Amino acid sequence: MRTRLLPLLIILLAGVLLALGFPLAGITATVEQQRVVVDRIDDAARFASLAQYVTTRPGTGRETPDEDERQSTLGAELRRYHELYGIRAGVFFRDGTPMAAAPADWRVPAEGEGARAFSEALAGRRSHDPRQIWPWDDGGRIPVASPVIRDGDVVAVVVTDSPTGQMRSRILHGWLLIVAGEFLAMLVAVAAAFRLTGWVLRPVRILDAVSHDIATGRMNSRVAPASGPPELRRLARSFNEMADNVEVVLEQQRAFVADASHQLRNPLSALLLRIELLALELPEGNEEIASVRTEGRRLARVLDDLLDLALAEHAAADLQLTDVAALAAERVDSWRPLADDKGVLLSYEGQRAVTGWADPVALSSALDALVDNALKFTPAGERVTVGAAPDGERVRITVRDHGPGLTEDELARIGDRFWRSGRHQNVSGSGLGLSITRALLAAGGATLSFAPHRPHGLRVTVEVPRTAP
Repeated sequence: MRTRLLPLLIILLAGVLLALGFPLAGITATVEQQRVVVDRIDDAARFASLAQYVTTRPGTGRETPDEDERQSTLGAELRRYHELYGIRAGVFFRDGTPMAAAPADWRVPAEGEGARAFSEALAGRRSHDPRQIWPWDDGGRIPVASPVIRDGDVVAVVVTDSPTGQMRSRILHGWLLIVAGEFLAMLVAVAAAFRLTGWVLRPVRILDAVSHDIATGRMNSRVAPASGPPELRRLARSFNEMADNVEVVLEQQRAFVADASHQLRNPLSALLLRIELLALELPEGNEEIASVRTEGRRLARVLDDLLDLALAEHAAADLQLTDVAALAAERVDSWRPLADDKGVLLSYEGQRAVTGWADPVALSSALDALVDNALKFTPAGERVTVGAAPDGERVRITVRDHGPGLTEDELARIGDRFWRSGRHQNVSGSGLGLSITRALLAAGGATLSFAPHRPHGLRVTVEVPRTAP
């Protein structure tokens, strides 16, 4: 779930940061340009204050010594300004004739931003803000014009034309700081997303693990509702209450089955004894007595199996490091005389030493049930093979027979309580043997599975963990 939730959170956080970053970058560029424009306006106002006292055009021959001094001062200020800052500046009469300019050959632009700024200043207004200059505008410049007013009339215009190299560098530097801040914020956001998803999903993982434990028979597993959002803590408490109720119901069911089986055995034993006494009074070979005797013994087997199942589901496993291969080979040797009597070849094929964690008594009982089941359905002349081998973190024990096997539908139902295949009703059994086997194995963390054995037959697989639980 984290692999699906975390990318979504990261994408949302990245979108928020980008949505904030682009406007911030634009504001940074605008602020830098406004700072330059304001400086140029102040400079133009200072030059305008000097130029408003120059009343005679240069070169007319009517200049007074004071006029010459004022023009010289204005020209010197413009030249020093140009040398210090590299900004072209000049004061121009209304017809565009220069009063003073630096460099000396610079004139009012004939078109573009500079010409428009000059025209606006002639109308008595400060020029409008120039277009925004971006770091990639290599040829971009900022023209600013300010009118020179004397006696309420515009007599000249101060024009400055600023290069933008330093301004673009400052904008780029500000953008790099923004990118670094965004990257740092993204790292912090990702770390926070990891912590947030871990905090939210940790109770879900615990709940999933406990659900698996309960599903595999460890009914005492519970969730500790101590972390995570309040909704998940309430879910954990509700889950624990449900598990407690399920455990109580199952315990009552086991107790009822065990008690009922135990209580019914004595009356049934007395009934079977009276049937035997009644048979002594009847002719030898009476079919009705034989039928009643058979059904009574079958009922006794069912009661014994029910009691075994209740005990298997209730008893805790005594897990030990067990030589599973040696145990399987021993059970094969124990069943070989019965297999020889039926004409079935029973053999062990596999490694001679494979260790795993299991309850030796429960595993022996389970293997006995599986081998017994295989011998029941394997005709004379066929084989039953038992083997054990390591498979990663588990030990795999297989029991393969060459009997009639089961269909896909039957494989889906095998192991259900009291279920027996309709094709094998003539074979003795209660339909509880595999249920008892599964309960014995599940208590120790082992699993039981069934599959077809080609070309015909059934393959039963028991998997035992190799590491301590």
